[in-house]
Amino acid sequence: MSIYSSSRLVTPFFLITLLAACGSGDKPAAGPGPGAAMPPPEVDVMTVKPGRATLTQDLPGRLQAYRTAQVRARVEGVIEKRLFQEGSDVKAGASLFQIDARIYRAADASAKADQVIARQNVERYKPLLEIKAVSQQEFDLAVAKAKQAESVSVAAAENLANASVPAAISGRIGRALVTEGAFVGKGEATLLATIEQLDPIYVNFTQSGADVLRLRQAVKTGKLKRAESAKVELMLDDGSVYPQTGKIFFTDMAVDSGTGSVSLRAEFPNPQHELLPGMFVRIRFPEADAEDVIQVPQRAVLANTQGQFVMVIGAENKATPMPVKTGDMAGTDFIIAEGLKGGERVIVNGLQKARPGTVVKPVPLDAPAPNISAPASAPVAAASSDKK
Repeated sequence: MSIYSSSRLVTPFFLITLLAACGSGDKPAAGPGPGAAMPPPEVDVMTVKPGRATLTQDLPGRLQAYRTAQVRARVEGVIEKRLFQEGSDVKAGASLFQIDARIYRAADASAKADQVIARQNVERYKPLLEIKAVSQQEFDLAVAKAKQAESVSVAAAENLANASVPAAISGRIGRALVTEGAFVGKGEATLLATIEQLDPIYVNFTQSGADVLRLRQAVKTGKLKRAESAKVELMLDDGSVYPQTGKIFFTDMAVDSGTGSVSLRAEFPNPQHELLPGMFVRIRFPEADAEDVIQVPQRAVLANTQGQFVMVIGAENKATPMPVKTGDMAGTDFIIAEGLKGGERVIVNGLQKARPGTVVKPVPLDAPAPNISAPASAPVAAASSDKK
């Protein structure tokens, strides 16, 4: 092979190598290696300080209808019609059942006729008594029969009216306990259905007698003040809070000897009938107002075999456990009885990233999120670069 031929082979290879070396400068720089330090994890913190809080207590309760009326048959007879839809709302006075009224209609007509005759006899005896054509005893007997006829007529009219069974109160009616064709009222007032008034609605619950005594002693000694608010909250089974507040209006003054508790009752508006009798709920009500207390969210308090603790931001932004003891509740927050003095930065969110001794980046709780949207000039710059 000639020298000329070999040079033709070497030159293209040299150029390719040179181009590859020059092009490598356009590639992005490689990222940090495996040993590069990761940025500290962000955690939400709150700086605690003493302040005023309303102490609350959550207790289990059960819903009860505001009023309950039993619909019963007041006369004997066969049910002809059911005049309502089961589970619907009915108005007071509305007819719910129709009992066969033929015999009562006939009895009413007969009683009215007897009453008319009895009155006519009294009117006829009056002039005869004046001329001594009838004795006073005969006249008194006619008057007594007229009164008796009037009583019979009134009873017959009432029986006829009761053949149409009315609603005693307004509310929601349940299922019918009898069907058309059933004979009711034989020797007793047969239960036909039940009406419950659901707006407002009651919540019955109990409180420990010992807690009541402790609270009264704390108020008496001045350690606590009576709560200014009398409003109570209701929590449903799914943990949500009922949107309308209620009020406590009944407290049993005696402690049950069997349970050692005091019975209480709260009343809640229920315009949409979302709350139904028999449902189990929880009541949160204010007990007293406390001054110079520290409160933290429940999620900030952890527990292990040594007891309760919170994670605080220590020196060099390191997460440090601090033992605490919780006391009463203030809504969904714990009142810290021991462990915090005020000024500590307590981690509330991100506790899974804040192991003891871990360096973290504290972010104030509920701080506004940073605005990471692209600047307005970016699209313009991109557009201008496209034109080039």
